[in-house]
This record gives sequence, C-alpha cells and structure tokens, in this order.
Amino acid sequence: MVLELEKRLAQRLRAVLKEKYALDVENIPLETPPDLHLGEIATPIALQLARTLRKAPKIIAQEIVAALGSVEGFVRFEVAGAGYINAFLDRAEAAQVVAAPAAQISSKRLLHAMVEHTSINPNKAAHIGHLRNAILGDTFVRLLRAAGYKVDVQNYIDNTGVQVADVVVGFLHVEKKSVAEVRTLIAVCGDLAKIEGPKAAIDYYCWDLYANTSQWYTSGSPEENEVRKKLRYSTLHAIEQGNNETAEIADLISTAVLRRHLETMLRLDIEYDFLPRESEILHLKFWESAFEKLKQSGVLYFENEGKNKGCWVMTRPGAAAESVQDQDGPKGTDEDAKVIVRSNGTVTYVGKDIAYHLWKFGLLGRDFGYNPFFTYPDHECWISSVQGQEIHPQFGNATAIYNVIDARQSDPQSNVIQALRGMGYTEQADHYTHFSYEMVALTPRCAEELGYSISDEDKKKSYIEVSGRKGFGVKADDLIDKLIETVQPLVDEKQASSPEPVRREIARQIAIGALRYFMLKVTRNSVIAFDFKDALSFEGETGPYIQYAVVRIRNIFRKGGMDPEAELAALAELAEIGPYLSGEENEDIWSLWLRAGRRSQVLEQCIATSEPAYLAKHAFQLAQEFANFYHRHHILTEEDPARKTFLLATAAVTLRELVASLALLGIESPEAM
Repeated sequence: MVLELEKRLAQRLRAVLKEKYALDVENIPLETPPDLHLGEIATPIALQLARTLRKAPKIIAQEIVAALGSVEGFVRFEVAGAGYINAFLDRAEAAQVVAAPAAQISSKRLLHAMVEHTSINPNKAAHIGHLRNAILGDTFVRLLRAAGYKVDVQNYIDNTGVQVADVVVGFLHVEKKSVAEVRTLIAVCGDLAKIEGPKAAIDYYCWDLYANTSQWYTSGSPEENEVRKKLRYSTLHAIEQGNNETAEIADLISTAVLRRHLETMLRLDIEYDFLPRESEILHLKFWESAFEKLKQSGVLYFENEGKNKGCWVMTRPGAAAESVQDQDGPKGTDEDAKVIVRSNGTVTYVGKDIAYHLWKFGLLGRDFGYNPFFTYPDHECWISSVQGQEIHPQFGNATAIYNVIDARQSDPQSNVIQALRGMGYTEQADHYTHFSYEMVALTPRCAEELGYSISDEDKKKSYIEVSGRKGFGVKADDLIDKLIETVQPLVDEKQASSPEPVRREIARQIAIGALRYFMLKVTRNSVIAFDFKDALSFEGETGPYIQYAVVRIRNIFRKGGMDPEAELAALAELAEIGPYLSGEENEDIWSLWLRAGRRSQVLEQCIATSEPAYLAKHAFQLAQEFANFYHRHHILTEEDPARKTFLLATAAVTLRELVASLALLGIESPEAM
C-alpha cells in the first residue's frame, strides 16, 4: 500500500536530517500533491526548517534532495515552488505493492480501546437521530479493529433517568396499569411483533405513551399540573431507590425496550459487547468510591456561601481548591463552579459519569456483576448486574476511551476530562475522546413522505428537527422498512428472473447501504437532513452508487468467466507493466491504482481524527475513478493479451478495495442490483 512507501520515505528523510543537520525530526509532514504531474507525495519539511537552519527553504530543499540518493520505490525527487520536495513513485513497483495481498495486521497494539455508542434511553423506540450515533460508533469500531486494536463495544443504558420515569408515570397514573398488567402487555406485544413486525412491539407502544405523558404533565389545571410534576420526581426517586413496585415496572419496561433496541440495531449489523446500566452504578455505590477519590485529590470542595452553598463543587480548570477555601474557612465563592453533589445530597449526571469513567479506566476499585443478555451469531452480549455470574469476560481497564455522544453534551464530557486531570490521571485524560456529532433532521419532502402534515413555513425550511417528546420523528425500524419498500420495485424490475428471497435480500442490502452511507458521508459535526430520494439515488455520492460499481466489476469477471483474484495474481507474471501506467493516455489508470492503494492511509487518517467520513469519501472517489476507467478502456475486448491482463488486474484491485472499504463502513456488497 502507498502508506508503506510513505513510511519508507519519511524514514529516509529523518536519516538525512540527522546526518546533514544533526536534527532529530520525529514527524515528517507528508502531503498529496493536487496534480499527478507534481508527483504522488510531497513534503514541506524544508519550509518548516527554514528558521531553525537560517536558510532559504528552497536551498534546504535542494540540499535534502541531493542527499536523499536513491530510495526504493521512488524514481526521482524534485524541488518545487518556494521549497516543497515532490516525490515520484516507481509506478510499476507501486502497482505491484498495491496488488499484493494485504499483510496481516498485528492485533497486539498498545491501546485497548473502549467505544461507547448508541446509549438510547430505554423508554421508547429508537429513532433516526439514534441511528447516526450507532452507525458512527459501529463504523469507528470497525476501523479500530481493522488497524489491530483490541476494542470493547459498550452501550450505556440510563434505566433510572427521567425519560424512563415519564413512561412509568404513563403506565401507573395515565393508563392506571398494575405491575401484572404491564408484564402481560410486554408479553402480548412480544407475541404480536413476531407476527406483525416492529409496529406491534413494546418500544412502539412506549413511543406513543411517552409523548402522551409529556402532554399530560401540562394538560390539566395549574394545580393539577403542579401535582403531576411532583409525581414525576417522586417516581424518579422511587426508581433510583429500587425494591418497590415503581422500580419493578421501570425495570420491566427498560429491559424490554432495550432488547428491542438491540434487535433494531442488528438489522444494521451493529452489535455490542457490554451493556452497563445506571441502576448498577447506583446500587453498587460506584459514586461513593469516586467521591472519596475526588475529595482526597482536592478536585471537589464543599461550598459554604453563595448560590452553591451546601453543595460539593468542582474546581475550574487551572484553579486549585485552596484558591477558594482554606482551613480557616472560605476565601471567596466561585459562582461558576460545577456542582457535583447538590445541597440535598443527590449526585448530578456529571458526578455519576466521573465514577463510571474511573471504572472504564480501571481506576475505581469496584466492578459490576455480569450476566449474559443477548446472543449474537459469534458472541454473547453481557449486561451489568448487582450479582452476576462467576465466570464472565473482563470489561473495563481500557487505555483509550471514545464516547460517541452528541455535540450538546460537550460541557459534561469536558467536566469528566477535567476531573480526571485534577485527580492526576493525565494520561487517561489524554486518551479520552468525546466523539461528538450533530443532529439528524428531516427534509420537508421526507417528512411528508413519512405521513406528517407540515406547515407552509416548515415547507420552506432546509430541514425540520425531530422530537421524541412531541412524537415527531421517524422510528428507526420504520425508516429501514420504508427504505426497503422504496427500493424493492426497482430491484424486482431489474432482477425479474431472480427468486423472490434473492430480490428481497438485494433490496435489504441496498437500503441498509444507503442509510449507513448517508449517515457517514457528512462530517460528524455537520447537521444531516435525511431524504429518501437523495439516500437511494444510484447517481452521485451515495451508498447505492458505490455498490453498483462493485456489481459492475463483478459482471465483467462473470461475463468473461474469470476469477478476480486469479487475474490480480497474474499481474506479477507480466514482464513489464510500466508502459501501461505512464503517458497522458494512462494517467487515469495510474490515478485509479494510486487511489486503490490509499486505504491504509485513509484508515489511519480516520482514526487520528475520529472522522469516518474520510473513508466514505475515499470509497466514493474510488468508484468514480473506476467509472471513468470503465468507459475509456474496453477490458474484455482488448486484443493485446498482456494489456488485457493488466486491465483485468486494474478492475480486480478496484473490486478488492471497494469491497474492503464498504465492509469497514458496515455496508454489504451485493452480487447483483
């Protein structure tokens, strides 16, 4: 791969800088020139060293080029502009490197990564916004594992929060149901769902109940609404306390809804290893252990004055507890300090999150109990418990954490990192990444296609925000079903001779590919406005466009009665392939080979920046370049046997890289479309 050639060049540059200037430069900047006429790799290192060496960058560049000598895999180096060094690959050798089977990546990396994603409140059906979180997280897991990291996938379950409490209020006080009736309802919904599909499942029932309960809080007289508001918080308190009828209903509902969430995500090939629940964090007293550590390290102090009087608060970044309080009493109040323990003794969300992340890093001194919960084809997903099975996998003790949580949670996430630093866990804080993302909305056209009535004002907007509390949005299962339903007629027309189960499977692959790609192609800190027509298009930057490129290449080999891997292996037998990669008439072919060889490079870029969109763009550009190649070069009718072998190898390497890139994006490659 091209990445290996880049590493080889960087190593030689480091040696030259050491020999010629006695400089130890660890990070050699390497870039991709905007035009192949400028080479395949460029470095601005001479510009960076100008001040240190007190020379013009162009002179430094000339000296470096003169000292480089020959580097395996490169044919020449040139100085360009004010001091850039452009490197030109030996195209024939590079193509053979790209064509060779990928080396087995070692699984023994230094980092044991823990990726937490999805984390839906278990009070209603998953919706389109949750899908962006889950798809981003799942794709990043795939990227890390492809790079050789050991990865644990966690899905945090807030089963004691206010959203669950609202549904419990709905069952107990709006619908007047008993524990036995709730238990029966869950069973009935489960049986119906097996026959009628997701719409009959308990998470759909709770979707409506949650919206109705939210309206119920404000639909009565002022006096009634005040009573209902108090009821909400007494219910929340009862759930947190446990061992009562209210907590039992909360556990029944949250567990049933959670199971439905896992079933929904499995439709997208998204799986988990461990489901830590907030109820166990509370009942196993994770906070108490963390509280002592926070006090001992001085991260928390007790406020005696001001608006936070009676609270335990966290010092601001760069400030020490001693600056606001000493043994003789308060020196002054910090009105902006973060409250961790309220004056009534309850712990804030941030406090519980600090305790949870101390566990993640293996710093808490406590652990969950574990029980098996959901069986996947190749592994078991475990759930937290107060008392679990004696034999279980080990979770926690991570060396790197990635939390896929929307951008609105930036402040709480920063507070956890701040607490870790304050406690002296600097290395852990440095390996804590808030993998943030923006919301998913609907285009007005999409909202209408889903059956919503929207105002004339909303029709003029570029997107409409969804709201589970208001009941406006698209459930994840409905979205998946609608995508399959939309693409099925096209598949039926194109594949009329195929059996119905085959056509259904192709439609499913296209629909899931369209959805996943749509969620991944936009950088994660940009708002997504989802639209069926845009996502399912076979033209432009879409999942189906890339899948179709795969199908087109497979058809070439199917029509020719050839095996792609065999044709790729035959490339090594050709006496000389350089002429097929040089000259203006072959620049498009060389560009395609070069793009095909950049997957490892893009993979590292995605991991370094926590941005899967780079791989999505890479796959699309590879498909685009193949389309250009396909229309310019007639592969199967090529009369020159050697050139035909080369063209077939070009198609084969593109196929291999497209399939591999799509797999990393969690997208299947259909055999036909």
